[in-house]
Amino acid sequence: MEIKNSKRLHIETYGCQMNFSDSEIVGSIMAEDGYETVESSANADLIFINTCSIRDNAEQRIRKRLREIKRMKKENPDLKVGILGCMAERLKQQLLDEEDVVDMIVGPDAYRDLPNLIKTVESGRKAINVLLSEEETYSEIEPVRLGSNKISAFISIMRGCENFCTYCVVPFTRGKERSRDPETIVNEARDLVSKGYKEVTLLGQNVNSYSWESNGEQVSFPELIAKVAAVSPQLRVRFATSHPKDISDDLIKTIANTANICKAIHLPFQSGSNSVLKRMNRKYTREWYMDRISTIKKYIPDCGLSTDIIAGFCGETDEEHQETLSLMDWVGYDYAFMFKYSERPNTIAQKKYDDDVPEDVKSKRLTEIINLQQALSLRSNKQNIGKIFEVLVESFSKRSGEDLAGRNSQNKMVVFPKKDYNIGDYVMVKITDCTAATLIGEAV
Repeated sequence: MEIKNSKRLHIETYGCQMNFSDSEIVGSIMAEDGYETVESSANADLIFINTCSIRDNAEQRIRKRLREIKRMKKENPDLKVGILGCMAERLKQQLLDEEDVVDMIVGPDAYRDLPNLIKTVESGRKAINVLLSEEETYSEIEPVRLGSNKISAFISIMRGCENFCTYCVVPFTRGKERSRDPETIVNEARDLVSKGYKEVTLLGQNVNSYSWESNGEQVSFPELIAKVAAVSPQLRVRFATSHPKDISDDLIKTIANTANICKAIHLPFQSGSNSVLKRMNRKYTREWYMDRISTIKKYIPDCGLSTDIIAGFCGETDEEHQETLSLMDWVGYDYAFMFKYSERPNTIAQKKYDDDVPEDVKSKRLTEIINLQQALSLRSNKQNIGKIFEVLVESFSKRSGEDLAGRNSQNKMVVFPKKDYNIGDYVMVKITDCTAATLIGEAV
């Protein structure tokens, strides 16, 4: 894309894969307005911070970063700063009032308005647009691939969420659920393949809710992922995230029957207790979740499984915590994202329940969850010793330039000696050893 002049934009992204995908959309919109994206904030004319509000500690990291940028702005008074995404949507004018370093506040549905907002800032005024849309999907925008390894890319297939889990701010910061035209998604995947990409991840707050209807044709998520996989047999396809209440037998069978759809499912359960799940408004039970896992293991015996877990949600008892541990052990997850409950302002939980689990109890329970998951991850990886996997090489190993690193279909990281292989290669690797986090092997 041609850059009209030398204005320099630096984008910092916090939080989930959806935010990273949004930053790439922002990069594309700003390139059309004459900005070149740069890796360092030190020589930027404009800094965007794409924010996450899902936990308090994420917002505190952003507040700390703004203090650092304030010092930069003293040295460069012409530097402009914008807050994008969920934190912008949640705090709105309050953020402008509290952080004088910030020049503009832009919600996740207002990125097309960035050039106009920047003109407002350049005229000496603050700017804000946090209007949520019921239609915006940015479907025709070709994202700029920021920090890309030229191997893997994200494709956003839908926006918003209507599940209203009581602990979550997302429905309030990202608005109603809406799906993107499947033709634009397939075209984006086709374009990535033509540029040499080997893997795409389809993104949505709940991909299982994807639904598109036009001219009497209806496309569900299982049908969409099959269409993307059909773009090229050399293209690996992943997705995130699935909601347990919606993951269907059709999707599970599609994954099982399609060679280049990766055999890995991230299925957040959050709590193993029915009573906690009800307070969370998760809309499924422990038994339903176990049935979904059993179905996955039936059709995809080698499927990689990962999850999200919250420790110490409102009212959680020791018995309810033990139910979480027992479900973890029953499933045998490969890895998990594990957090203490962080009360978020204006969520249903904040209005309806007391955040009454003491902080030290939350910490103790989280430690027990982490320790169990470490043991489960190690057990899972040990079961892979002696097996041979196809690995897509993504990078050099962090520990040695003599080793390469990539993931297998099950989303496990594999490290092996470089020899004559390169980033972007598919390599058959025999696993000879492991840690809890990594499989170690030799090319065969």
